[in-house]
Amino acid sequence: MRYLNWALRIVLFIALLGFAVKNDQPVAMRYFFGYEWQSSLVVAVLIFFAAGAVVGVLAMLPNVLQQRREIARLKRDIRHKNKMADISETQQIPIQPS
Repeated sequence: MRYLNWALRIVLFIALLGFAVKNDQPVAMRYFFGYEWQSSLVVAVLIFFAAGAVVGVLAMLPNVLQQRREIARLKRDIRHKNKMADISETQQIPIQPS
């Protein structure tokens, strides 16, 4: 399994390296008010991909934090109910047969 993982990594690296080598043309990003940024296409694609990933993670963050709070609350409830069950079992008096 380890060798398959490394083989997949090598293939992915070679594919991305080929993409980078083939797309080295300069591009100009034009913004408002006459601002312009020139870079190679690979760098521009990498920057916008990273920015999209960051925006995606930030958009998902409130849901993840809410789920973590819910999980912590449910774990506290389970601990509390288990504790109450142990107390109630120890307080019970066994019935003696007559």
